[in-house]
Amino acid sequence: MPSTDTQAPPSLPAPARATGPTTAHPAQLRLRAGLLPLLAEADLLDSPSGWGSTRTAAGAFRLEPVRLDRDLDLIARWMNDPEVAAYWDLAGPPSLTAAHLRAQIDGDGGSLPCLGLLDGTPVSYWEVYRADLDPLACHYPARPHDTGIHLLIGDGRNRGRGLGTTLLRAVANLVLDNRPRCTRVIAEPDIRNTPSVSAFLGSGFRWTGNIDLPGKRAALMVRERALRSLI
Repeated sequence: MPSTDTQAPPSLPAPARATGPTTAHPAQLRLRAGLLPLLAEADLLDSPSGWGSTRTAAGAFRLEPVRLDRDLDLIARWMNDPEVAAYWDLAGPPSLTAAHLRAQIDGDGGSLPCLGLLDGTPVSYWEVYRADLDPLACHYPARPHDTGIHLLIGDGRNRGRGLGTTLLRAVANLVLDNRPRCTRVIAEPDIRNTPSVSAFLGSGFRWTGNIDLPGKRAALMVRERALRSLI
């Protein structure tokens, strides 16, 4: 068991004590100040792990970044649900889902996989990503800091009850509350997935047209910060 004694061993010299206040060289201060915008930009999504929870009609909701060691089995099980697999194309062994998740977790920070927790229970899977830095930006008139979202409701018993609409509104609000440079939340559900399209429309997104993406024809859905108080 590690010792709880906090005294340094007698053989080690005591740390040197400062004899007065230290002053950074002006060039060092300028360097630090110059790095601040770069450090802010390096966090491409403004740290979703720190966005906290929001109240919804279904309970307290929050996003929890995925941890492979903890969450892989659950997410892989959801991906093998036929209703989910029809649109995510990740049905198969857990290694397939793991590769999909790891590409984001080990990536440049432009996309973050998360669990959506209601009152502490995982009920949904989300991907929050920088749409303006994604290949999606080649298919629509992107603006700086556009934030995209993908989602699935994990348990079939929770589908068809309006939960998707509730959670989409909650996540869009979390994005707009915590990403001040973001003016729009973007989504591109498959046009065949009519329940998903309906959920987006019900949560304040508007349909702006259809776009052809690799593997699907999608409905481009947009939630505008400027219209937030009206919808």
